Amino acid sequence: MPKNKTHSGAKKRFRVTGTGKIMHEQPGMRHNFESKSSRRTRRLSADKVLAKADRKDVKRLLGR
Repeated sequence: MPKNKTHSGAKKRFRVTGTGKIMHEQPGMRHNFESKSSRRTRRLSADKVLAKADRKDVKRLLGR
């Protein structure tokens, strides 16, 4: 049987922690920093745990 392949887009956007949580970067952290406050960019730079509703889909894309 052929092996399942990991979804290329998902592996770039999500990472799984040692305890099994799925982390992702917050949106809005790529450009237009002049218009964003330092406080806002600091807050956006922190990774977040993926919402519970999306966990099942992302785990399937990552092959877990």
